[in-house]
Amino acid sequence: MATSTTTKNKRKPARGARLTDEQNAESGFSASKALSDNLQRVLVDVIELASQGKQAHWNVVGPNFRDTHLQLDEIIDAAREFSDTIAERMRALHALPDGRSDTIAATTTLPEFPHGEIATSEVIDLVTVRLEDTVATCREVHDAVDEEDPTSADILHEVIEKLEQFAWMISAENRTPRSA
Repeated sequence: MATSTTTKNKRKPARGARLTDEQNAESGFSASKALSDNLQRVLVDVIELASQGKQAHWNVVGPNFRDTHLQLDEIIDAAREFSDTIAERMRALHALPDGRSDTIAATTTLPEFPHGEIATSEVIDLVTVRLEDTVATCREVHDAVDEEDPTSADILHEVIEKLEQFAWMISAENRTPRSA
């Protein structure tokens, strides 16, 4: 007896990165499950960073609004570019990235972003935490990624460098100089 389409569609799809079938894979280096999983961890946090950045961008209010609004655009653009680079690297290694919203929500390490209007000073602190959390994920997986694939580790270096720079720059908005 044939399985109905309705029954098939009710099964919940697997979450996270997978590897392509051998018969469909091109020749060359293929990521291990561990490498695929590590890159997937970074991918979901970078995608979530872009999404939360947009939420902040739309709802930030208060002093220094315009500068904060524009700085958020820079962070969002970089996060989107990084997500594409990571996902395409995964595909080059015959891994299947998973950027679906339910996967992102279930697996990101970033805390949920608050709803509603948020003051610029609070947005700066919230975004700084999310930048630092994304960097922490990159650093957590870095050594294992580097051991298997230094080329993928080079991508992590770029992500870390840029996101740490953003964290420094945006957090400076709320800092005051130390007295000498």
